[in-house]
Amino acid sequence: MSSNSAKNTTPLSKVPSSTSNLSINRFKKLQQKEILVDSIFKSIVTNDTAALSKGITLIESTKKSHLQKGQQLIEMCLPHANNSVRIGITGVPGVGKSTFIEALGNLLLKKGKKVAVLAVDPSSSISHGSILGDKTRMESLVQSPNAFIRPSPSGKSLGGVAQKTRESIILCEAAGYDVIIIETVGVGQSETAVHSMVDFFLLLKLAGAGDELQGIKRGIIEMADALVINKADGDNLIPARKAKNQFRKALHLYPLAQSSWSPEVLTCSAIEGTGIADIWIMILKYLDITAKNSFFEENRIQQNKFWLLQTIEEQLKTSFYNHPKVKAVLDTQTTAVQQHKITPFAAARYLLDISKK
Repeated sequence: MSSNSAKNTTPLSKVPSSTSNLSINRFKKLQQKEILVDSIFKSIVTNDTAALSKGITLIESTKKSHLQKGQQLIEMCLPHANNSVRIGITGVPGVGKSTFIEALGNLLLKKGKKVAVLAVDPSSSISHGSILGDKTRMESLVQSPNAFIRPSPSGKSLGGVAQKTRESIILCEAAGYDVIIIETVGVGQSETAVHSMVDFFLLLKLAGAGDELQGIKRGIIEMADALVINKADGDNLIPARKAKNQFRKALHLYPLAQSSWSPEVLTCSAIEGTGIADIWIMILKYLDITAKNSFFEENRIQQNKFWLLQTIEEQLKTSFYNHPKVKAVLDTQTTAVQQHKITPFAAARYLLDISKK
């Protein structure tokens, strides 16, 4: 073995400390390069899906060192955003949301569209973990170079929508995606969150499962731009048609929406692909009507206002729980409440008062 080879096999422990420190510094610089905002942004706008994933991971991060970088990335992407159709899909677990989204996504790909799916998986209230298995349920869609699927944990977000979903939409639009589909958990929580960030809100329903009665609930009907009875195939075809008529009758009880759009009721079979094309035609009709009467633009303005207020609430909540004095006594106050030594109201008032100091 030559002397040069021998030098290359020198144990790390024998390397001078100055050399080790140099290697560590280089490694740190390499890590820093991996989250350079300018580099990520330039790659996103050239439709680099790896960079898009990295960007979304950055804005989802709760690390203090990432918050400012994430905000910078959003601000850089914003001028390239607001050029897509945003569609919200919700429904109870088992209604076939993922299968429906894949069928719709494949149809849009055939029409030359670029499709991004932001699928929110439910987080466990016990382990706080998520399976994030939406990619495995959309096997054909995920293989297309013009499709991007990003599963995210719902965390503690209202309506099962990830906290950073709104920012993720901005990044996807900057990457050139024409249609952004947001899939909610659909576990019975308020759907206000997803409704506040989409142009078209679609509610998937089932027939023959007692689900028809849910259609007359005022809140969800007022938010839905369309009701679609899924799994309308085989023996379930007749019950689906019956449910369609029941929902249509229920919709007549409600006044015309601000958009001047009367919610439609359609049937489809996502697994067979029937009825999917009619649903897209309906969405295009809605977009045409709301563009002509200016509701589309007004809705986007109201969404930005909602986003502002929601962000303020989140920042106030984060500031409160990270306040040193609150962190120091929160456990003590919680224990006192549990032991009935103080009322929850009094404990909350005390914590809020010290957070102002």
